Amino acid sequence: MLKLMREHIKGYEKQAVLSPILIVLEVICELLLPLIMAEIVDVAIPAGDVGYIFLLGAEMVALALASMACGVGAAKAAAFASQGFGGNLRQALFDKVQTFSFADIDRFSSASLITRITNDVNVMTMMLAMGLRMLIRAPMMLVTALVVSIVLNAKLAMVLVVVIPVMTVIIAVVMKICTRLFEILQTKLDHLNNTLQENLVAVRVVKAFVRENHERKKFKRANDDLTQAGLSVGLRIVAIMPVMMLCMNGALVAVLYFGGRMVMGGSFQLGDLQAFTGYITQILMSVMMVAMTLLQLSRSQACAQRINEVLEATPDIQDGQNAQSAKLPAPKGKVELRKVSFKYTASGTGDDVLKDIDLTVEPGQFVAIVGGTGVGKSSLVNLIPRFYDPTGGQVLLDGMDVRDYPLDDLRARIGMVLQNNVLFTGTVRENLLWGKPDATQEELDRAAKDAQAYGFIMSLPQGYDTLLDQGGVNLSGGQKQRLCIARAMLKQPAVLILDDSTSAVDSATEAAIRKSFRENLKGTTVIMIAQRISSVRYADRIVILEDDHIAGQGTHEELLENNAIYQEIYQSQQEGVSE
Repeated sequence: MLKLMREHIKGYEKQAVLSPILIVLEVICELLLPLIMAEIVDVAIPAGDVGYIFLLGAEMVALALASMACGVGAAKAAAFASQGFGGNLRQALFDKVQTFSFADIDRFSSASLITRITNDVNVMTMMLAMGLRMLIRAPMMLVTALVVSIVLNAKLAMVLVVVIPVMTVIIAVVMKICTRLFEILQTKLDHLNNTLQENLVAVRVVKAFVRENHERKKFKRANDDLTQAGLSVGLRIVAIMPVMMLCMNGALVAVLYFGGRMVMGGSFQLGDLQAFTGYITQILMSVMMVAMTLLQLSRSQACAQRINEVLEATPDIQDGQNAQSAKLPAPKGKVELRKVSFKYTASGTGDDVLKDIDLTVEPGQFVAIVGGTGVGKSSLVNLIPRFYDPTGGQVLLDGMDVRDYPLDDLRARIGMVLQNNVLFTGTVRENLLWGKPDATQEELDRAAKDAQAYGFIMSLPQGYDTLLDQGGVNLSGGQKQRLCIARAMLKQPAVLILDDSTSAVDSATEAAIRKSFRENLKGTTVIMIAQRISSVRYADRIVILEDDHIAGQGTHEELLENNAIYQEIYQSQQEGVSE
């Protein structure tokens, strides 16, 4: 945890140093007040010196004001330092997540990553704010007040020899129990966020199947688990306060009893007893503050471990050792898969999704991939831009293994339209410019027309400057697909991959989009995954995937003649049309 704070406090070191300094000054001012009060009670009042009383009173007011100013300054500096640390840590986590592959995100889960970037960082931020103040103030107050108490009356200070060890043991036991419970608490929070995220993402499906009650019950289970975990921690933390107060009040009673007898015996002055009582209170309150800070520390330690898991994770997909110095071939768009096998489990166990795939796509070819659900079509194309790495064999782009490319250069050569049509909050123009940030208006128009999106864009209230809601929910499925295709075409990639990305458009529109590929992306290699024969029949080559391997390839006519799987697919769709 200290390593995290040291690394991510950068830019706010001055505030992090200033806060403890001001706290030290605040403590000094507070520690002087009981001594001045003792002087008033033991010297100024018995002497009847009103001027001296006012002078000492003025000193107390000045010290109180100075203490208040230092306290406010320390709080302000601690707030700046802790919030700056939190901002730096969140940014570091987000930057790290951007380097993760799909497999890395699957391993952590998106809900858990959100919890770590938000809740876990907030806990760390609170700990630093508390630590800069309480962890400096409480120990200093404890030690200094203890020394002054011993100087005032060493015998009476022996009360602390009994009380402080008892309080320390209680703190240690509660901390040990709560550290484990805090880890459970954060895991339960992950589960709650995951349940909530699933519900919100799939809210249309939930309503379509009238599953609101089921979702309420599922959320209630996750919510109850989190509530119970919170109660398990909270009840133990709450229990510590009455025990601490009992110890504190018992110590005060003992001090007043034995100190009162000393005052009556003439061996201790009343003002000194009053000052001693003040110091004892400060000592015991400091122990309680340390206890609460250490409990917060135990939670932040659990959060720090979770944050470190992300920051120290080695991305599954990253540039090879020689990637930055590699001489890259000219972008032509030739794709080769040589004896490629792939499975999703990082351990390498489990069944192969793809096995011994050999496939070559020449530059400028239009190749379609068809097959049943779950045969690995999307998995295959995801290997080309290195969203995943094969577990066996090689994937090459323009004769060079994709693992030898710098990731940015590799993906700059590839345009991708995924199954899920992802659009971002912002204008239509901003979403299209993801394909080419410096594109001209003419280029935007050309891409929109090629993707058959220009007409509906112009019909929107502000055209290209129409604001899209999150995920593009104010557009139809077909409109979102066409915008995603336009975004990829604007990139003018060497390889364009379309993963079932024309399923929501009609046949005439799809034919017009295919025509634009032929006319305006002549040098681009197009790899299309589709379910409809009408979408792929004009491809230069059709590849059939079946049970983790290639079960045939050729033109539409060739496959109709000699491939039983393709014939079955074609026949089933023809029957569907005739019906």
